[in-house]
Amino acid sequence: MDLPVDERLRDLITRAEAARGFMPTDEGLALHRHAAEVTVDGPFLEVGSYCGKSALYLGAAAETRGRILYSVDHHRGSEENQPGWEWHEPDLVDPATGLMDTLPLFRRTLHEASLERTVVAVVGDSPAVAASWATPLALLFIDGGHGSEPAHADYEGWVPHLVLGGTLLIHDVFRDPAEGGRPPFEIYNRALESGAFAEVAATGSLRGLQRTGRGI
Repeated sequence: MDLPVDERLRDLITRAEAARGFMPTDEGLALHRHAAEVTVDGPFLEVGSYCGKSALYLGAAAETRGRILYSVDHHRGSEENQPGWEWHEPDLVDPATGLMDTLPLFRRTLHEASLERTVVAVVGDSPAVAASWATPLALLFIDGGHGSEPAHADYEGWVPHLVLGGTLLIHDVFRDPAEGGRPPFEIYNRALESGAFAEVAATGSLRGLQRTGRGI
């Protein structure tokens, strides 16, 4: 697109705010700000993309910074997105398979925002992808499955790839169990207790940390 940078950025943020998903606007803008302020070299990676809302916030910063954002998701929905759960959206079920399939809408979101050269979809199981990943990351955003096993697997699989000085972002961190599930809060505490991270900011349920050491 031939828009001036500021106009292009405004367009992407507007699209992100309107995109389908569960991230409040203040947290989305904080997500973008964290990505825009990364100081170390390397690409960005998010775990859990759903329909592309967070990919627009992060992708807007990645485009401005000349970075790539890898977006890892199996696109079958997390536990809480399945039928009978609170965050299930029936129109995202593929009638041919009876399974959730957010990939078509995710791809459409990127296409309409002209971000397909900046945001690279990695379709697959997060732990399997992490196990064979070799590229150091400047930013890692964890917002995948919120059950205990997937959340801790995402932490264990991806955090080792984050460089010193890199940014770790964790979504849906709630201190009060009445507000949300515990696993994101658990991995947030795990990061702090490892001694390898220092918290730099909190916006709503989004926590921003910087990697300062090598333990996880």
